[in-house]
Amino acid sequence: ADLDFLIHLGDFKDQGAEANPQETLKYLQEIETVFQRFDGDAYHALGNHDVDSIRKAEFLRNIKNAGQEQARSYYSFETSAFICIVLDANYDAAGKDHFYVEGANWEDAHIPPEELEWFKNTLTQAQKPVLVFCHHPLYPFYKEGSKFHVTNHQEVQELMEASQKVIACFHGHVHKEEFKTIKGIHYITQLGMVDYEGLENNSFSIVELDEAHLKIEGFKRASDYETRLK
Repeated sequence: ADLDFLIHLGDFKDQGAEANPQETLKYLQEIETVFQRFDGDAYHALGNHDVDSIRKAEFLRNIKNAGQEQARSYYSFETSAFICIVLDANYDAAGKDHFYVEGANWEDAHIPPEELEWFKNTLTQAQKPVLVFCHHPLYPFYKEGSKFHVTNHQEVQELMEASQKVIACFHGHVHKEEFKTIKGIHYITQLGMVDYEGLENNSFSIVELDEAHLKIEGFKRASDYETRLK
C-alpha cells in the first residue's frame, strides 16, 4: 500500500524488571533503527513507558520525527489532505514532565496550559481537516478500576469541538480496542502490540480516509472498522 505516513501511538519501548537507564536506551535505539527503515515519513507519540527510567528529553534525543531537526513531544505535520496534530499528556497537574523513577502517577496525565494554547492556535490556523494523535485517550476511559484518559480531557474536547475541524483522534495506552463517536468526532483506541508473544499476536492498522468515510484495516489482532463521516 502507498502510505502517507507511519505513526506509533506511544509506549515505543519498555524497560526490564529493574529500572536501568542504559538498558532501556539500548532497547529504544534498537527499535528506532527498525522503525526508521519505513520508506516514508515516520512519527512518534509519547507514552508513559517512554519516560519510565529515562527522561522525556533523553527519549526525544534518541528518536526522529520526519521534518524535525530535534524531535518534539507535541507538534503538527501536514499531508496533502490533512493537518495532523500529535499531543503529549505525560505531565502532572503542575505541568511537570512525568518521570517514573521519581514516582509520577501514571493515572494522572495532563495536557498543560502552554500545550493547550499551542493546540488552540494550531487548530485555528488549520486550513484542512484535522487528525489528532495522543497516547492517552481524550475521552473518559476506565478499565479494571484504573483511569486511562487525560485528566483535563474536557478542555481538549471543547477546543476540538469548537474548531469543527477535527475528524478523528487516535489513542493507545489502554491495551483495549474501542471506537466511539462524541459530538461528531471519532475516538479510536487501538490495541497494544506487546500483550502476547510472537508475530501472530502483533497489532497494527492501515487507516484510509476520504471526505465521506473512515476505514481501518486491522492486521493480526487489530479489528477492522468503518464509519461514515459527518
